[in-house]
Parts: sequence; C-alpha cells; structure tokens
Amino acid sequence: MSRKESGLNITGKHIVSFRLGEQRFGLDLAAVEKVYPLMEITPLPNAPEIILGVVNLRGNIVPVIDIRSRFRLPVREHALTDRLLFARTSKRPVSLIADVVDGIMEIVPDQVVLGGTILPKTAYIEGVVKLADGMLFIHDLDTFLSLEEDKKLDAALRGAM
Repeated sequence: MSRKESGLNITGKHIVSFRLGEQRFGLDLAAVEKVYPLMEITPLPNAPEIILGVVNLRGNIVPVIDIRSRFRLPVREHALTDRLLFARTSKRPVSLIADVVDGIMEIVPDQVVLGGTILPKTAYIEGVVKLADGMLFIHDLDTFLSLEEDKKLDAALRGAM
C-alpha cells in the first residue's frame, strides 16, 4: 500500500519526539499544544483503564492517557522530571506522560514504514521511523482510544462535571 493510498501524509511532517524508557514515540507537531512539567493527576471515577485521571490546565479538565499500559511497558512511579504533552484529537484535548521530550524532528517519506505493515492490528500507530539509534513510533491520537473507551471517557467526564 502506498503512502497516498493509506491517507498518510508524512512529507516534511514535523514530529514531537518523546521517550518512555528507552523507546521513542512521536506525535504530529500540529496536534501538540504544550509541554509542561508533571502536575497533580486527579483520579477520574468510571473512566476507562487507559485513563490515569485528569489534570486542570488553566481551568480546562484534560484526561491523561496511560500510554505505558497501551504498549505494555513496565509500570513505573512518576518522576518530577516527567513531562505532560498536551495535544488535541479531533474530539478533545488529551495529555500523555513522557519520561523525556526530545524535541521536534522533521520526518521525510523515505524514513517511514506504515504502521499497519509492521503491526497490522495496531491502529493507533501511524508509522514507524528507523533511526540510527533505534525506532520511533508515530502515534495517531484520533485512533488511540477504542470506541468503547471513548464513550466511557465521555460518560466519566460528564459525571465529573
């Protein structure tokens, strides 16, 4: 499948690169709004397991997605050096906890392997980039939550208001 057929448009795309442990991940720069130091996360009753809780960002309640559990990475205590990446899906703002935010990198088409060709059942991986020191998994935040998780999150957020 070509990049054009898949709907993936990586040409000159800028990615915010971050790490969980030794693994690198990326989000489209256009989706990322801010990066902040870790702040207090308040539990959200009745939220899907993938949601760690919510944070208050300037009066806005933003769910925190546990991407460690999504990728079956080892659980670890949060550190004061962790960062929260605030991003926007087509439906809502979300935040992700990163161990380290590396910065912004430009991806060229020759570097990208479509996620479905490597991990066929992983809809939330848009693509994989082979780097000199490892691999970078590019997320598609719009598909990160399943339909069921999305509905459950909506209900939990309404119940918290």
